[in-house]
Amino acid sequence: MKKLEDYVRSIPDFPEPGIIFRDVTSILQDADGLSLAIDGILDMLKDVEYDVVVGPESRGFIFGVPVAYAAHKSFVPVRKKGKLPCETIEAEYDLEYGTAVIEMHKDAIKPGQKVVIIDDLIATGGTIEAITGLVEQLGGEVVKICFVMELAGLNGREKLKKYDVDSIITYEGK
Repeated sequence: MKKLEDYVRSIPDFPEPGIIFRDVTSILQDADGLSLAIDGILDMLKDVEYDVVVGPESRGFIFGVPVAYAAHKSFVPVRKKGKLPCETIEAEYDLEYGTAVIEMHKDAIKPGQKVVIIDDLIATGGTIEAITGLVEQLGGEVVKICFVMELAGLNGREKLKKYDVDSIITYEGK
C-alpha cells in the first residue's frame, strides 16, 4: 500500500513563485488516501484519553468528524464569525494580511473535558492557537492536537509548544 504522502498533490509556484502548495483534496479523492489519513489520526490518539474532538471549518470538519465517529466521541465545530446560531465565544487571530475571527458555541465544551483538536494542516499555527484559547476559556483541557500535514518551515509548532502536537506528514519547507 502507498504512504499518505503519495496521495498529496504538490503544486509548484502556487499561490506565488517559490511556494509549493500541498493539496489535501487529492487525499480526499482517493478512498485509500482518506483511509490512511483517518487511520493515521486515530493511531496518534490510541493512547490518549479524551472526551471531545474539536475541528475548525472546513477541513477540520472533514478529518475530525470521522475520527470522532470512529472513537465514539462528540464533535465540536469551530466556525468563522456569524455562522453559529447560538450564543458563542470568539477569538481574533492574525492572518498574513489582516485578522480573522472564529467562534465556538458557549456551551460546546464543559469544564474539565479533555479535548483533541484536529485539522488538515499546520502552517503558522495561528488558527489552532486561537482555538486552544477558546477551549481553555470554557474550562476544557487540550490533550492533543493532530494534523494531517505540517509545513515545518513556517514554525507553527512554536505557537503551540505547550501542547502535544503531532502530524502524519511533515514538509520541511513553506
